Amino acid sequence: MNWHHQHRRMRREAVGRYMVMAVFGLMTLAFFRLQVLGSDRYRLQSEENRLRPVTVPAPRGLITDRNGVALADNVPGYAVALIAPSVDSLRATLERVSPMAALDSVQIERIVQRYRRRSHEPVVIVPDASFEVVSALEERRAWIPGLVIQSEPKRRYPFGAVAAHVVGYVGEVTEAELEANTFPAARLGTLVGRDGLEREYDNRVRGSDGVRFLEVDALGRAVREAREESQLEPQPGETIRTSLEIGLQRYVSEIFPSEQRGAAIVMDPRSGAVLALYSSPGFDPNAFVGGIDPELWRNLSRAEDSPLLNRVIQARYPPASPWKLVVAAVAMKRGIVGLESRMPIPCAGGLRYYNRYFRCWRVQGHGDLNLAEAIQHSCDVYFYQLGLRLQLPNLLQDASALGFREVTGIDLPNEVAPIFPASPEYYNRRYGPRGWTNAVTLNLAIGQGENSQTLLGMMRFYAMLANTEGVAPEPWIVEPASSQSRMTLGLDEESLLGLREALVAVVSRGTAVGARIANLHIAGKTGTAQNAHGPDHGWFIAFAPAENPQVMAGAIVEFGEHGSSVAPIVTQMIARHLLGEDTPAATATDVELTVPDDSAPMPVPIIPTPSTDRPSPRSTTPRDTPRRR
Repeated sequence: MNWHHQHRRMRREAVGRYMVMAVFGLMTLAFFRLQVLGSDRYRLQSEENRLRPVTVPAPRGLITDRNGVALADNVPGYAVALIAPSVDSLRATLERVSPMAALDSVQIERIVQRYRRRSHEPVVIVPDASFEVVSALEERRAWIPGLVIQSEPKRRYPFGAVAAHVVGYVGEVTEAELEANTFPAARLGTLVGRDGLEREYDNRVRGSDGVRFLEVDALGRAVREAREESQLEPQPGETIRTSLEIGLQRYVSEIFPSEQRGAAIVMDPRSGAVLALYSSPGFDPNAFVGGIDPELWRNLSRAEDSPLLNRVIQARYPPASPWKLVVAAVAMKRGIVGLESRMPIPCAGGLRYYNRYFRCWRVQGHGDLNLAEAIQHSCDVYFYQLGLRLQLPNLLQDASALGFREVTGIDLPNEVAPIFPASPEYYNRRYGPRGWTNAVTLNLAIGQGENSQTLLGMMRFYAMLANTEGVAPEPWIVEPASSQSRMTLGLDEESLLGLREALVAVVSRGTAVGARIANLHIAGKTGTAQNAHGPDHGWFIAFAPAENPQVMAGAIVEFGEHGSSVAPIVTQMIARHLLGEDTPAATATDVELTVPDDSAPMPVPIIPTPSTDRPSPRSTTPRDTPRRR
């Protein structure tokens, strides 16, 4: 058939028309899908190419004392960030700004790594920029493409090291924490609580970040800020009111022996409210804001005196003579002794137990004493015998029931549990059935041996002695929403009053007589804890007024040598709270100590003893050296 035949031509024309119609139909469907069905998605993609989100950090909530004085607040600060289309462009800009922003090569690499993870957002290069740095960068904005400078709230701690261990500090969240969702709703660059109340209540004080948008050109350079209606305002965090009284907290820091390690706490024994909590040495939490200098961090974390350690809840010490009240209380509860009970062997300076001689701290001895007098004079020989009467299994069981193996539950992070055996099986596992003798009971009875307690743990027990019902509330700094469980001592009112009278005698005419305060009826107990690493540690815990306790305080001074030298610090804390600001600030060395007639001071040589936090094998070492209480 002829190719140019009319019928063939008409057929080819029809096919061509159909093909053109099909192409136009497909194009129409594509345009419909693009313009109608996919309009939202492509509009969003266009906006993402044109706009860059800039996170607006939320101000952290304030942390205040009981009177509303800010312990942690916010001040205006500046953050410097860069918008860059590529890594090479970012590196070039960083090299340009590094002299003004004081960026070294390590910091530049860290910024580049952060950019690679979130390249669609401005990358922060100086989280806490000074006004001088901001001014220098603003002057050269035309030569720094993608420069973003925004005002951000900067955390501030007005009282610095005075309240550092209780308030804590903030730091930037890490990638590992983000992956583990340790801080819900946090993002890269978010500041989170690192210690103290900042960490404990981070979810309440952190708030919710906002977002604003910057319009950029095809090269990723900032052109202008987007419309205000497209912004999301940040939501500030909650204000936290604490039980602390900053005036008392500052006073405690002033009278605590300078250059000495230790801790002090003041609390209400009735409610468990902590009024002051101080640990020495301290640190300045303001140094952590905006990122701490690496060299300073190394110095703090590796320092021999551990300034980052909160010694109130994270350091364990042999409880020494304050523990004698635990032994007395559990023995009275079991009906083994009363306040007038005497031991068969009067104190003549020591007690022979089989082939070992366990000394009393007073080499002249105390003579024949009842329980109340033994507490007043802190007689070791009396409590050696009382421990043997009580027997080791009973002592371990009853002391464990009083919480001496548990944390107190205070609302601060990283509280450590005490070290105390649960039963005699502990000794069998550690030393073997024949590797120890019942002489361990003598050491435990006077607060030595396999027994290491925190200052707050001992305070909880003395709160039981201070309360008429013999109960101790769970200590707190931010008042809990519901009532907490209360541990009970289990003694009747008469026994509790008798123990309080014995503690009053300690201060009025016993081992703490040099710490008496006029017009105050104070009950307390001194202690001298043996230390294998240097001079002994000094303890003192007290409460007042003795007839109706409203406040209690305790302190431990590492290498303080004697509890009698620590007692004036504690009684001044109590007087400051009860008598007001007229109480003069003075350290223990400023107070003339009056030593009781029956406790003449004498040299105290250092002997090997169990360490503060680790039991020693065959803990049967006698007290070879007298210790002044």
